[in-house]
This record gives sequence, C-alpha cells and structure tokens, in this order.
Amino acid sequence: MAPPLLTLTNIGLTFGGTPLLEGAEMSVFPGARICLVGRNGSGKSTFLKIAAGLVEADQGEVFQQPDTTVRYLPQEPDFSGFADVNAYVEAGLAPGDEPYRAQLLISELGLNGYENPATMSGGERRRAALARTLAPEPDILLLDEPTNHLDLPVIEWLERELRRRRAAMVLISHDRRFLENLSDVVVWLDRGRTIRLDKGFSAYDTWRDEILEQETTERHKLDRKIVREMSWMNKGVTARRKRNMGRLRALGDLRQMRREQRNVAGSVKITTTEAGASGKRVIEARGISKSYDDRKIVDDFSIRILRGDRVGIIGPNGAGKTTLLNMLTSGLAPDVGMVKLGTTLEIATLDQSRESLSPGVSLQEALTNGSGDSVTVGGQQRHVIGYMKDFLFDPSQARTAVSALSGGERGRLMLARAMTRPSNMLVLDEPTNDLDLETLDLLQEMIAEYVGTVIVVSHDRDFLDRVVTSTVNYEGEGRWLEYAGGYADMVSQRGRDMEARSKAEETQETNKPSKSGKSRAASKAKMTFKDKYALETLPGKIKDLEKEIARLGQVLADATLYTRDPDGFEKATAEHGAATDEMAAAEEEWLRLEMLREEIDNA
Repeated sequence: MAPPLLTLTNIGLTFGGTPLLEGAEMSVFPGARICLVGRNGSGKSTFLKIAAGLVEADQGEVFQQPDTTVRYLPQEPDFSGFADVNAYVEAGLAPGDEPYRAQLLISELGLNGYENPATMSGGERRRAALARTLAPEPDILLLDEPTNHLDLPVIEWLERELRRRRAAMVLISHDRRFLENLSDVVVWLDRGRTIRLDKGFSAYDTWRDEILEQETTERHKLDRKIVREMSWMNKGVTARRKRNMGRLRALGDLRQMRREQRNVAGSVKITTTEAGASGKRVIEARGISKSYDDRKIVDDFSIRILRGDRVGIIGPNGAGKTTLLNMLTSGLAPDVGMVKLGTTLEIATLDQSRESLSPGVSLQEALTNGSGDSVTVGGQQRHVIGYMKDFLFDPSQARTAVSALSGGERGRLMLARAMTRPSNMLVLDEPTNDLDLETLDLLQEMIAEYVGTVIVVSHDRDFLDRVVTSTVNYEGEGRWLEYAGGYADMVSQRGRDMEARSKAEETQETNKPSKSGKSRAASKAKMTFKDKYALETLPGKIKDLEKEIARLGQVLADATLYTRDPDGFEKATAEHGAATDEMAAAEEEWLRLEMLREEIDNA
C-alpha cells in the first residue's frame, strides 16, 4: 500500500483552558474518501484547518508528503480584495495550473465570472468557493460543509464531479446522502479524540451506538468498583498496613480516572407545544399564480393539504420555494387563484435566513421574548436555563448575544423558539442548515411524532425521504408538481435526478427546430469556451496518447518482463489499457466537436 499523503498524529489544542483536541489523529491515503463527523462544537472545522496548515496545534505533528498539493474549502470563504469571481477563482491557481480550468468550473457551476462578491447570495458565494478549490485538481481536497447553501441540482453535480476525481478527500457535512454516496472511511471526532472506521458513512450510526454502549458499560463497572473500594475504606484501614496503603492509592487512581472521563455530549430534547387540533382540511389552493415583472414564479398551481400531512417543497435556488410557501400560508397574496386556510389553525414558523433573531439580544431574551425567566413548553412552565440545556446550551451562555453564536447554535435557538409556540402546523424553511447529524435525527423523530401538519422546504434528500409524505417539485417556468412520497420516490416517478432531468430538458429545447428549419443550437452559431478549448487541445492530447501507447507497447514486447518483474508487467498492462481507452474517448469527442463546428459554420 502506498504511504499516506497527509498524516496528523497526537494533535492537541486548547481554547480558553478547555481541551478541544486531545491526541486526535488522521491519515489520508491516496484516493481515500474520508468523512469527518462529530457533534457541533467538537472541533471538526478546527481539525480540518490544522490539516490545511491554517491553524497550528499546541502539540502533535502534521506531516505532508513532498510535492503533495492540498486545497481547503472553508465554511465562510473570504472574498475581500477581489473585484469579481474570475479574480477570486484564478487567484487559487498555482504556477503551472491551466487557466482554462478556472473558467470551466465557473461556467459549470452556473456563474459567468463577473459577479461582484459584495452582492452575491450565499449559494453563489459557495459555488465560487467550490470553483476556486476544485480548479487546480489537487492531490487532497479538504471540504468543510461543501453543500451549504447549494440547491439539489448543484449538490448532485458536485457528487458526480467528486466521484470522477482521483484526489483524496476529507469531507465535513450534515448531508447524510452526500456522505453515504461519497465516503469509504469515517473518522469520528468525539471528546477531543478520533476513532476510525474503514467503512462508508452508511455504517456509522450502528458503529457509533455500539461504541457508546460499550463505554456506558465500562463506566458502570468503574463506578461499581469505586463503590466497593469506598465501602472497604469506610471500615477502616487495619492489619496489613502496607497492602492497605497500596489499595488506597489504587482507589485514588480510580477516582482520578473517573474525573478525567469526558462524558458524551447530551442529546437535544425537542418537545413541541401543541395547540388544539385543526380542521381536517388545512390548506386548499386552487389555480394560484404569481409573477414578478415578466417572470412566472408560480403558474396555475393547485394542492390540498389535510391534517397530518407532511409536505416537502424542493427546487433550485431562486425558483420561488419561499414565495410558494408564503402564498400557501397566506403570507403573500397570489396574482390569480385562491388559497383557503382551514379552521383553528395555529402556525409556528422556522425561517430560513434566521432574520427574526435580533443580533443584539441575549439567548435568554430570544427564548423568553424579553419577559421573565421562564418559557411554556408542552403546556408546562419551564425555567429558561433548563430549557436551554435541552438544546445543548450551557447556562453560562444565557447572557450571550445572538451575534456571538455559531451557525449551529443559531439553528438550535430557532428550533427552541419555534417549539415554544402553540401550533398545529409547523412551517420549516431549510430547518437542517448548520445542524449536526444527531440533532437532525431528533428533529426527524419530533416531526414523526407531531400530531399536526408540517410543510418543509429543504435541499436535504435524506431528511425529505425520512420525513415527508408528498413532495412538491419545481418543474421549470413556474410549474410545480406534487409527487407522492419523499425525494427518492419523486426521482423514481420522474425517471432521473434533478440535474440530469434539467440537462435533458435543455438539450431537448436546444435541438428544437427554429422557424428557419434549423436547430436552435445551429442557429445560435456559438460554441462554449469548454468546447472551443477541447477542439483546440484534443489533437495534441491524442498525439501524446499515441506516443504513450507506443512506448508501453515496446515495454510489453519484452518477453522476459513477466518473469523478471511481474508487478511491472501488471502496471504496464493496466496503463496500456487505460491509455487506449482514453485515446478512443478523446477521438470520439474530437469528432463530435468537429461535426458541431461544421454545422455551426454552415448555419
């Protein structure tokens, strides 16, 4: 096996007197697909920054093989000093990198390169950061929440792009489906230390639960042993004093061991405050439409939502998911059509932007609306400090300003606020943003047990599959359709995933004949930057491959090679086959592009 490209050994780091990392380790081998998992605040992002060389550990060693290239995707990319996306992405290229790679990635991610970073949305900033990280084709990719703010078509494109690459990867993500599709190794960062599982993320839950159960058993045994020794000591140290003093020292060691054990972080406890039952018919929309300027956001959409339904709404960023949600809940009037809400409806909302959180108020004030020190949850009066603990907040954070909270903490605070409001309908706009995997699991359980109705907007495929009973999907040009079941059921009914469907529709539209009888592709008389570059460079690539195939043929012509060097023979055979396949694909692509060029020239 080849040696690891990057090794982190016995990494230790302390913040404010509290150890964040204690002996954490990770080895990144060529081609490895590692998912780094752990609770919010466990130090995953910091550990990844240490791996990227951006943070220096207090102790331990970071070793990187010479000439290994590493690219790091931060959660919050810094665009300061860059006039546009082109400048930002090209600045990430190293000497010798092909500049066309930057333009190619910018285009494939749906940007034109001239966007001003100061006015870009969260999704556009994330796509620009991905282009900068992926363009150099490094040996190791360190990706911190790469799917944040991305819509489903881009997430699916990113999965395909990462699967295609040979680079080793370390991924931090709350998107279960993303991790299941890409990982083959799990590194669990828990209480400052790391544990490695040489299996994909789909095996993580069972493996983690087994470890925690074993720890609970060992802790119980240790507690029992301390109790026995304490009982002996209380009877008095007599007779064989030397032996007894040794036993006293052993008891002290046991106590010290128990004090040093760091308990597992608690679980979020989510309890809803339910209002009386709503009417059977919760929402009925008939033929609703909404347009802004000349753009249709919703076109002739109808739906009936009954008590107990769980409806998911999905679509690309900018398609109008929040607009549709506001129309269905009477927060926005349709241009055409009618929306009728059921009787005795009490709605609790979790908004996507977290804008309803005033940055200047404290955590306690946000939960109590600035009045008193108690909240009502599930019909019971609770002290706000106890309720904070249910959502993993420390009592010392009660006076902490909202602006000082992390993204995950703000997400938990929004959940805590929403759960205090009496409701029989929950409206959740991107509730999974910034939540760790364990909190997501508990949110799913809460929704499953909720007796009211739920409408949820989300890009999290696994979350949708576990939660919703029907899915409303954006079909283009303001059209929305409802499918039975979750995301996977919707894909099955449509026949393909969202990005593949979108590309097929674009191709079909492009190949429609124009009024002149020619295809729209031909009538546009334009090739993409990617096509032009490929057409210019493919002949040289084919020539180089021909030389490589000839060289490998001469190596394999040596009749003594197999007996003299079996490994060399196998390697040369594999390289010869790969080069032959690559040349055939390059020739086929060149022929396709040449035919396209001739068609455009003759249009």
